Amino acid sequence: MKKKLPELKSDDEAEAFVAEADLTDYDLSGLVTMQFELKPKNKSINLRLPEQLLSAVRKEAKIAGMPYQRFIRMALERAVQRSKT
Repeated sequence: MKKKLPELKSDDEAEAFVAEADLTDYDLSGLVTMQFELKPKNKSINLRLPEQLLSAVRKEAKIAGMPYQRFIRMALERAVQRSKT
């Protein structure tokens, strides 16, 4: 049985752990792919939404641990990627 990953509270802790640990000993099945936002955001839009939809988006963004505007942007990016396939 594989080991459970420790809870790391800082980037320094994470870097030290990865530098020393053999990650093949750990259960990585619960990890999710992370997207980093490297491209500059040089355009803005105004968008009117029903209050109920905005509340639901904010709730889901909070669950995902990100700002709601990033959550909306990622949802739009996923929708565009699906339409390309």
